[in-house]
Amino acid sequence: MIYDVVIAGGGPVGLLLACELRLAELSVLILEAAAQPGSPLKRMPFGMRGLTVPTVEAFYRRGLLDDIVGTQSQNGGDARDAVAAAKPQRQAGHFAGIPLDDSKVDRAAWAYHLAGPADSNLAAEMERIETVLAERALAMGVEIERDCPVQDFHQSESEVTIRAGDRSYRAQWLVGCDGGRSIVRKLGGFEFVGTEPEFTGYTAQVDIADPETLKPGRNLTPTGMYFQSRPGHLAMLEFDQGAFHRTTPITLEHLQAVLRRVSGTEVTLAALHVATSWTDRAQQATTYRQRRVLLAGDAAHIHSPLGGQGLNAGLGDAMNLGWKLAATVQGRAPEGLLDSYTAERYPIGAAVLDWSRAQVGIMRPTAHARALEAILRDLIATPSGATYFAERLWGISQRYDLGADHPLIGRSVPEFEFFDGTRFGSLCRDGIGLLVDFGSNGALRSLAERYAGQLRYVDKPAKDSMGLHALLVRPDGVVAWACDGKPEQHDVARAASRWFCARE
Repeated sequence: MIYDVVIAGGGPVGLLLACELRLAELSVLILEAAAQPGSPLKRMPFGMRGLTVPTVEAFYRRGLLDDIVGTQSQNGGDARDAVAAAKPQRQAGHFAGIPLDDSKVDRAAWAYHLAGPADSNLAAEMERIETVLAERALAMGVEIERDCPVQDFHQSESEVTIRAGDRSYRAQWLVGCDGGRSIVRKLGGFEFVGTEPEFTGYTAQVDIADPETLKPGRNLTPTGMYFQSRPGHLAMLEFDQGAFHRTTPITLEHLQAVLRRVSGTEVTLAALHVATSWTDRAQQATTYRQRRVLLAGDAAHIHSPLGGQGLNAGLGDAMNLGWKLAATVQGRAPEGLLDSYTAERYPIGAAVLDWSRAQVGIMRPTAHARALEAILRDLIATPSGATYFAERLWGISQRYDLGADHPLIGRSVPEFEFFDGTRFGSLCRDGIGLLVDFGSNGALRSLAERYAGQLRYVDKPAKDSMGLHALLVRPDGVVAWACDGKPEQHDVARAASRWFCARE
């Protein structure tokens, strides 16, 4: 059998991509290296992940949001934590550990942003995200092979042959969603460039013999930083150029030595339950496509987890790539559509890397960094500063450069509410593009019919159309064309031809 697409990696990015491809009824196989999906590091408290507005919107538009931020803890733990995580918090995020006060954020300053079920950042448990996406993928007909890491592949002009375990698989396309140490990226010869690490970071759950020794919360020190969210749940940074990351196993003795150096105390650890290390290495593939092989998520870009942007960037990759790859496989992609994946997502990844680097820059244990941090702390405490940082942290400012003048083009479509009670997000479940005519005069209906199966016509008025008369929305929820006045057929047709293929 020749699959339409084989995906290396069964984490959230690979699973969401598989679901997007199945919306177009492509045959999809996921090859996942791990034998089991669960891990203590994917559960609370270490497994909590902040979800930006574009991610929340994507889950909402595909009917996944309620399950992902439901009230049950995936590992059967404290459901109160899950309930709290599913609601916007007064602390709306942080920049390099500097908290952002939600009450100071001026949402009215964000043009083309409407309140709705997905208009704020949320948090969810990593294990729950994966479980919900895996259940959806399997229900849609995705095949998942676990304990089956990709070992090699060869691509021809028409297909890719993948070796995994003791089997070979054939596919028209291969997508590497296999993490920061991606085998697909390495075997595919992708150039991966960026900056080397300044620190080794640790996340650990321990028993502390003398808990009064350590302060709660975030603590900057002359040698690094440590953060204690609750007794025994620690995160630490030691500025050692990443010397220890993945060199030897993390022992109780090593972790205690690092904690003593970073905290400047003689703290004693009595037991180590779980620990992992990470760095601020920030690197990115120079292109996300090499012939019939593509990259998404951490396989395409890695950086420190500061600010919680990595998962969101990867899920954004999946939403952007899914419909474009499906159209390519089915022979209905306009020229250059698949190449627009790199063109659109590379700048987003580069911005995330720089956002991470900036945070590291003000967390260094130097007098210059401390002075800069003090200035930023004052700035973030102002309404204008809080609004700017929230806009960046939540992904509100994300916009693709589609070469158009209208300020809405390239942005996520606002959550319009129609007079019949339906919301825009409910029209997006099947991943079909939408041509919306708020005037309800049917003038653009014939144009939509030229793209039957790819574009659906919506001709009903909204309670607040934001001054728009019509707009064209891509399957990933991005506005491809918008019009404030009477729409001209040729303008809409030109925009539609860039993203969809008309019927002969």
